[in-house]
Amino acid sequence: MPRESRLEKSYHGIVPAPFHPDIERLTKALNLAPHPEGGFYRETFRSTTRIATARGERAAMTTIHYLLPAGTFSAFHRVAADEVWCHSGGDALELHVASATGAHQSLRIGPDPGGGDLPHATVPAGHWQAARPLGARYTLATCVVAPGFQFSDFELATRDELARALPSLASLVAEFTTR
Repeated sequence: MPRESRLEKSYHGIVPAPFHPDIERLTKALNLAPHPEGGFYRETFRSTTRIATARGERAAMTTIHYLLPAGTFSAFHRVAADEVWCHSGGDALELHVASATGAHQSLRIGPDPGGGDLPHATVPAGHWQAARPLGARYTLATCVVAPGFQFSDFELATRDELARALPSLASLVAEFTTR
């Protein structure tokens, strides 16, 4: 049985198989840390322009590198701001977006627009979102949030609460939650 890497030991999600060898290299090169929703991230930009929101003053925009290893997922969560997912490298990504009423979209973001991939997709503020890589390696994304991301504006779903709120998506909720 292969030994768990340093990253697999620190990972917050379920890792069904060893990470692809590029994961260690990319997390070091991009200085990434584990994210509470799964995957690894690092904030790369926080606008100095400030704007007023109902939740208080926020940066106008933030960006992160977000790395999601194959066999893992970004658990259902929502942010109180619009979020744009841009494919930056690796395999295509399946992004699930659900409104509070249960309207659901499954979007494919990836490197092949001619083959049907979107180069980017937007999750409206307050919508539930979850994602997973579609290949055997990883997906590297750039996520842009406006108004800027604050962890106080972030909510990680619990399986039971979200399944009650979105009964038509119960199987998807079970697949993309860990608690």
